Amino acid sequence: MATGPPFDDVLAAAQAGAPWAFETLYRDLSPAVTGYLRLHGAAEPDDLASETFLGAFTGLAGFRGDEAALRGWVFTIAHRRLVDDWRRRSRRPRVADDDTELLRHLGGDVEDDAFAQFGAQDVHRLCALLPDDQRAVVLLRVLADLTVEQVASVMGRSVASVKALQRRGLRALREELENSSERVGATANPSAAARR
Repeated sequence: MATGPPFDDVLAAAQAGAPWAFETLYRDLSPAVTGYLRLHGAAEPDDLASETFLGAFTGLAGFRGDEAALRGWVFTIAHRRLVDDWRRRSRRPRVADDDTELLRHLGGDVEDDAFAQFGAQDVHRLCALLPDDQRAVVLLRVLADLTVEQVASVMGRSVASVKALQRRGLRALREELENSSERVGATANPSAAARR
């Protein structure tokens, strides 16, 4: 939480049922949760995010932990809702098509800056290149800002497995970005490409 009351005060107020505290938690977490669901191709990411927060707020009285633990817990709920959504639709998840909506729903300044460096179509294309498990790990680490341990808990995997998936996913993204910049360079300067 960037500004406002300390997290412990907000959590205690939310656990006591204070509407302002629920609103504060929702405002802080919902952009990242919705962005995560949208990039994973949820059929109705806003509805799924609402289900996530309904589940989180219903169980909030029993929650114990700090701000990072709450973030991990909420993303665990979101990931489970997403998996349920995939099962309901009984098909492989696909990356969403609405570019303008994508950029409006990404959470956090760092993520906005990173994704703004390349167009929304590039983000969709890059995310679609990764296998589901690598995409989930990369998005949970970057978009949700979860630790490796939290991602392992969300996905029901070992820390070593998450680290390996992250390494492979980031390597694939780096290679694709390098290849893309080489293609753009060759298009911008055809004579240099011809000399190679």
